[in-house]
Amino acid sequence: MLRDDQQNLMDTVDTYRQQILDAERFIWQHPETGYREWQSSAYMEKAFEALGYSLVKAGDIPGFYTDLDTGRPGPRLLILAELDALACPTHPEAVDGKAHACGHHAQCAALLGVAAALSRPGALDRLSGSIRLMVVPAEELIEIAWRESLRQQGTIRYYGGKVEFMRRGYLDGVDLAFMFHTTSDNKADFGCNAGGNGCLAKRALYHGTAAHAGGSPHEGVNALYAVQTGMQAVNALRETFRDEDHIRVHPIITAGGASVNIIPADVRLESYVRGATLDCIREANGKVSRALAAGAAALGAKVTLIDRPGYAPLNNDPRLMEVAKTCLTELVGPERVSFTDRWSTGSTDMGDLSCVMPVMHGYAAGASGMGHGDNYRISDPEKACVQSAKGQVLLAVALLEDDAARARAVLAEAKPLYAEQAAYLEAIEKLSCDLEAVVYDDDGTIRIQTGKR
Repeated sequence: MLRDDQQNLMDTVDTYRQQILDAERFIWQHPETGYREWQSSAYMEKAFEALGYSLVKAGDIPGFYTDLDTGRPGPRLLILAELDALACPTHPEAVDGKAHACGHHAQCAALLGVAAALSRPGALDRLSGSIRLMVVPAEELIEIAWRESLRQQGTIRYYGGKVEFMRRGYLDGVDLAFMFHTTSDNKADFGCNAGGNGCLAKRALYHGTAAHAGGSPHEGVNALYAVQTGMQAVNALRETFRDEDHIRVHPIITAGGASVNIIPADVRLESYVRGATLDCIREANGKVSRALAAGAAALGAKVTLIDRPGYAPLNNDPRLMEVAKTCLTELVGPERVSFTDRWSTGSTDMGDLSCVMPVMHGYAAGASGMGHGDNYRISDPEKACVQSAKGQVLLAVALLEDDAARARAVLAEAKPLYAEQAAYLEAIEKLSCDLEAVVYDDDGTIRIQTGKR
């Protein structure tokens, strides 16, 4: 049974129900991929400013944050929502080949409900510390070549929006964080797993020699065959990956040749190397690099390997999960809440935050279809947006009420991998690599280089 003050906050969310649902529809109808979410960010900025919030805007990339200070000392809690859509051209409601096939637009709508409830007079009276509400770009790790161009220009340093925000100092002073992603697993209204894989973003640029494919193929070096040979070598490695490391490697060819009658000389591959720890990702990536280089060597081609930090493995904080489970059970009942020790083999940049602070990346029902598929949509916006907002408000209150006792208890037991954000950023920089992986010496020796790991 909710207390009167809690129920008042729930009623405030209901008061803003139409604005919440309007936000879900607008952002759904204006999908934008990572670091391009200008319309979505502007919509959210306008909605937050209408509620009276002052925003710190990222400026040269989409996204922003705002702080609510209770006036009493305590931890700073971060609540996030993601802006970006996917490239999903087969989705029936795709716009210019893009669609919110992962439901991030519903996160934004829910966060608007959270912001509305917390802006109510007296909403912070029982709380200590502060709350940072943050709208972030670029969770989906796609369009890697384009993001690399932003990196080369100096606009970003990291492909993921949350770790880029970390680099910019937007997470300075934050002590703990949570967010809720939509899910099409509607067996429960809310859920959370133990965590999930991290990943490294990998590109391989194969360079061959063009020649007439019919008249003189012997004069060419087929970069496409080099890629295929390298991918076959990667596939042969799969039985060397330990089950407990949850390694996933799934390359795609993004350029396969210029013309059917020309031996392909410029072929490009993108992949993730996913795993349950940063160490096992490094180990698996070394094997993958060797295999891809061997494919080039087999055909006499060259290959440039480009590795960049992707996302760290996500480890949800057990104590934070306990607090969330209690709050959400009060809202929807125990039969509608499912917290498990399962491990996901997907990746999110919420994992980067989990390396430096206690976090929880939970799930809210209300979607249907296959995540990242062309049938994904929000089928129950009440659950995905309105009820999600209510659950997040209750969790924020539970953490920061009573002199932030529950938040302090979470922090007292938390053991993040890195004590400081700067140390974490320094560690992931070591994952970066730009390497000519095959060297042909004048004496006929062929050397394969995979870099230091």
